[in-house]
Amino acid sequence: MERRGRQTWHFNNPVYVQGTGTAVGPEEAKGPLGGSFDKAYDHLYAGEENWELAERKLMKDAVEAALKKAEKKAEEIDFFLAGDLLNQIVTSNYHARELERPYFGLFAACATAMEGLALGSLLIDTGAAKLVLSAASSHNATAERQFRYPTEFGSQRPETSTYTVTGAGAIVIGTKPSAIQITEATVGKVIDFGLANPFDMGSAMAPAAADTILTHLEETKRTVDDYDLIVTGDLSRVGSGILRKLLQEKGIRLVNNYQDCGIMIYQQEQPVFAGGSGAGCPAVVTYGHLLQEMKRGKFRRLLVVATGALLSPLMIQQKETIPCIAHAISFERKE
Repeated sequence: MERRGRQTWHFNNPVYVQGTGTAVGPEEAKGPLGGSFDKAYDHLYAGEENWELAERKLMKDAVEAALKKAEKKAEEIDFFLAGDLLNQIVTSNYHARELERPYFGLFAACATAMEGLALGSLLIDTGAAKLVLSAASSHNATAERQFRYPTEFGSQRPETSTYTVTGAGAIVIGTKPSAIQITEATVGKVIDFGLANPFDMGSAMAPAAADTILTHLEETKRTVDDYDLIVTGDLSRVGSGILRKLLQEKGIRLVNNYQDCGIMIYQQEQPVFAGGSGAGCPAVVTYGHLLQEMKRGKFRRLLVVATGALLSPLMIQQKETIPCIAHAISFERKE
C-alpha cells in the first residue's frame, strides 16, 4: 500500500471484486433499482417474528448471494467485516456468530459499507488476507424505533427527514483478477458543523462529504472529470444540494457525473421524504446496481463516498451536535 497524502491509500497489490449480494424490503423493491437486487421481500418482517430478526435475515441473504457469485464457501473467507445501525451492531455480531469467521465489527453509521471495504482492501493489499467478506445493513422499522419513534406511533416528520433503507449489501474481495478493481480508499475525518437536528441529517453530513471529496481529489491529483460517476451515500435531496454549493465555493462543479444513493433508490412519489438513508443505502445501491453497471461497461472509473451521521439518541437528548464522516472508495473497470 502506498499512502498518498495523509488520508488516501493507493493499493499497489491489486484488490478485485469477487462477488456481491443484496437483499431489500418492499419500498426498495418498488423503486427504480428494484430489478438490481438479488432478493426482495414484500413485507418489513421478511417472514420473521420481529424486525431485528428481519434485518439479520437480510444480511444473511446478502452474504449468501455474494459468496455464491464469488464461488466461495464461508470457511474460505479470511476475515468478515460488518456493521449496522443497531445498538452494539447486533445484526452483524449475530451473523458473525453464524459464519464462524475471524470478525471485525464496525460502526460508521451510513458510511459503514465503504469503511469495511477500505479496511478489507488494506488487509488484502498488505497480505494479511486473501479473501475478505464485508457487509452492512439497516432496516426502516428497527432504525425508527431506536433513533426516533416506533412506526406504530405515527409521528409527523418534516420534509428534510430521510427514510431508512431496509436492505443489506455484501461484497467478497480478493486477489483473483476480475472486471472491477478497488484502487484507492480515502479515509474521512469527523466533521461537525454544529447541526443538531436528527430530522435533517443530509445537511449535517454534507460538509463531511465535501471534505473527503476535496481530500481525495487533492491527494490523488485528479479532478471530478476523471470519474464517470461520483456517488454520495445518502445526503438526500437536501444534503446533495448543499454538497454542490460547498464544492462550488472551492471551484469544483458537480453536474452530470454526480448522484446520491438516497435519491437513486426511490421514486420521488414514494413516501420517503427527502430520500433514503441508512447503512444499507450505499451498500445495496453500490453492490446491487452501480457495480453491475460498471461490469457491463457503463462506467470506467467510479467514486463512492459513503456518508455517516455518528449520533445516538442519548446524545441528541443531551443537546449534542451531530459529528459526521465520509469514506471514499475508487473503483476501476479492467478489461
